[in-house]
Amino acid sequence: MPAPRKPTTAVIGAGISGLTAGKMLGDYGVPYTCFETSDRIGGNWAFGNPNGHSSAYRSLHIDTSKHRLSFKDFPMPADYPDFPHHTQVKAYLDAYADAFGLLDAIEFGNGVAHAEPRAGGGWAVTDQAGATREFELLVVANGHHWDPRTAEFEGSFDGESIHSHHYVDPTDPLDLRGKRILVVGLGNSAADIAVELSGKALQNQVTLSTRSSAWIVPKYMYGFPADKYFATSPHIPLAWQRKLVQKLQFLTGSNPELYGLPKPDHKFFEAHPTQSVELPLRLGSGDVVPKPDVARLDGSTVHFVDRTSSEFDVIVYATGYNITFPFFDEAFLSAPGNRIRLFKRMFKPGVSDLVFMGFAQAVPTLFPFVEAQARLLAAYAVGAYALPDVDEMERVITADEQRYLGHVTDRPRHTQQVDYFVYEHDLRTRELPAGRRRAATVAQVRGAPATSLEASHAEARS
Repeated sequence: MPAPRKPTTAVIGAGISGLTAGKMLGDYGVPYTCFETSDRIGGNWAFGNPNGHSSAYRSLHIDTSKHRLSFKDFPMPADYPDFPHHTQVKAYLDAYADAFGLLDAIEFGNGVAHAEPRAGGGWAVTDQAGATREFELLVVANGHHWDPRTAEFEGSFDGESIHSHHYVDPTDPLDLRGKRILVVGLGNSAADIAVELSGKALQNQVTLSTRSSAWIVPKYMYGFPADKYFATSPHIPLAWQRKLVQKLQFLTGSNPELYGLPKPDHKFFEAHPTQSVELPLRLGSGDVVPKPDVARLDGSTVHFVDRTSSEFDVIVYATGYNITFPFFDEAFLSAPGNRIRLFKRMFKPGVSDLVFMGFAQAVPTLFPFVEAQARLLAAYAVGAYALPDVDEMERVITADEQRYLGHVTDRPRHTQQVDYFVYEHDLRTRELPAGRRRAATVAQVRGAPATSLEASHAEARS
């Protein structure tokens, strides 16, 4: 039986997800073209990215330690600090691309303007240069931290406003010195920016407002990166593990009420915790003033739900991002409320020649998460893995959402949350072997198809 032909593949984006997808496709000999709007790789980690898709600010260091962030097949340099600066992460991605020869397949400055499924299968992909090309498989890796979402409050504000996505430093793009500043949000970016702007040398008055509050976890425990020796077990029910961690959270001093912030509206690990060493110190020192949610805006006055009010010159919204696919017709595919049902966070049931990469809020690490996805992607592309039927995919999506999301707060930020350790174990020990068995069954029943992708699709269509 002749070996099936491998599908021509388009990859949208050359950030970490696109690079990892390309690396694994190349390892499996799958011909692909990567479309990138920018003149460089790295996506969110390319500080000052000319495509506007980087949310990195000048002082940014990663919140996940290098021990958890590294790709398994390409560790971060041993001389990197525990929490590298964004420039070091970008250098790491550059080295990754060079080591595996990924640059030749990337068309820089030529993103995808429109992608449309063809009636007979495959995709018509129109690039920014205006050319339309056909591909048999489309991999979407355009990221989900580039389209800012701003909180909507009653009233209007007369001062200046900016989203954290556009924040670079205290002088760019706004002069944030000697100002009365309100930071809205309590994620990692909000914490970092509030800390930076509250430095006494800048002579600012900084207030931090939060709607649901957040548990604040340290980056170090007992002198070691807190995440280095922590891993969820895939062999013990997640609910049991969460209850144990919740009972022990006092050991980390993570309760935000200790520092004057509102009581969280959720239990520990029922929402993303905020990692910050310095924010508790700034709150405890009075450099950052804690406030609850905003009730309404009135000129330069901001009223809070505790019936207090203050005057401000600037509001910095650190309020998250939308999941956006500008190259798809909205009627075909969108993610209202940041919700999109994907089998194993990769496949849309019923659309067998479309794969998503990196569309998850993986705790505690994203780089190895997309690496795990890339292994399944490549196996799928060459016909070594086949999808279950649509009904089974829908059933598994619902079960996985209950497993990963059943305990978290109902917020756009948490619609994609997964536990990396459980997810990777599931893919490696259950889903990939099951998909290989399905692919073998299809090959025995139908014989060698025209392309390996058809082998992967056959059982889903039958």
